[in-house]
Amino acid sequence: MIRSMYTAISSLNLQQKYLDVVSNNLANANTTGFKASRVLSKDQFSQMMSPGSSPTATQGGVNPTQIGLGVNLGYISSNFTQGVLQSTGRNMDLGVQGDGFFIYGNQNRRYSREGSMSLDMEGNLVNSASGLRTQGWMTDATGKIDTGLPVNDINIVTDRTLAKATTDVVLGGNLSSDAVTSATPTTISMGVYDSLGKLQMASITFTRTAAPLTWGWAITSSPAGAAGAGSITFDGNGQIVSPIAAPTTAIAFPVSAGAKTPFSPKIDFSKLTQLAAANSATVTSQDGLPAGNVTDVYISPNDGVISLMYSNGLSEQVGQVALARFNNPTGLMKGADTSFLAGLNSGDAQIGAAATGGRGSIAASYLEASNVDMAQEFTNMILAQRGFQASSRVITTSDEILQELVNLKR
Repeated sequence: MIRSMYTAISSLNLQQKYLDVVSNNLANANTTGFKASRVLSKDQFSQMMSPGSSPTATQGGVNPTQIGLGVNLGYISSNFTQGVLQSTGRNMDLGVQGDGFFIYGNQNRRYSREGSMSLDMEGNLVNSASGLRTQGWMTDATGKIDTGLPVNDINIVTDRTLAKATTDVVLGGNLSSDAVTSATPTTISMGVYDSLGKLQMASITFTRTAAPLTWGWAITSSPAGAAGAGSITFDGNGQIVSPIAAPTTAIAFPVSAGAKTPFSPKIDFSKLTQLAAANSATVTSQDGLPAGNVTDVYISPNDGVISLMYSNGLSEQVGQVALARFNNPTGLMKGADTSFLAGLNSGDAQIGAAATGGRGSIAASYLEASNVDMAQEFTNMILAQRGFQASSRVITTSDEILQELVNLKR
């Protein structure tokens, strides 16, 4: 009877721990990025009453006889099934679709599925809840991201301005085949941006030569500074002959003080025609933009590349969010703020870019909800309660038997 009491007590202890885990799961049913835990039990050492015997020539074998001494906690492990991705409409809210963890903190690193991020006053990308700095890579001097380097804090400077110099100008439209040689030149205006975003104005004048299919062109500006001249030739169908003759002088445009020189955008004449129609030659497209300020920080889905968006329409890559994966994620240890720490049996963190090396992709504007199954947890709660009740009834019954034994002498 005494043994049955101790066996029942071991069950009471286990059911209490089971209930503790269930209550923690239910408490975090709405915690972003939370991973539910499960309890596995194991029986304790069994006392040998009889080892049994093997068969003989005249008698069959006898099985061993053992009495179990109760139950014990096997282990408590996290369940890393995918949680539902919930749309937030906020670009700095990130979720992971598949395996992988966000990395927070350069020292004493923590790994988490909770990806609500923001910029602190110093421009560091941090976890909104804990303030831990998000780890990743920054662009180098050439604007490239090397994901093979060690990760570090992501710092984003948002008080930047950026301009883009014009590199290509495309001309289109028609130069009238009825134009009189050198008597009716056609002039079109165009504006180009230098490396500092300053608009430089110039004109291109087309003049028909003595050869009926050839036109000369020249670039001028006021004040003087733009220069360049050359010729273009059309075929009998009014289409430009390729290749176009090289300019007789180098094309050059004036620049503002301090801008890069020489400033020589490429001018594309290939869309011009010479047909019996009115003159309509014009600039159809060109690149280059004036200076603009940062208006938004954008994190792209899938790869987690961070870009600055400017008021002039430009975008600039500045960094990339890193992900980590583990060979045995159930070996991770739970830390504070819905995070995990590397454990003795988790393996080393395998850090790299999202959507590579078995790491999941990043879902921008989404957060991963808790993967707690409330129906399952309430079922587990009932099982823990009934197991506790059954074990306590065993103790009550053992006590009654002991009471009867004591009363035998009466």
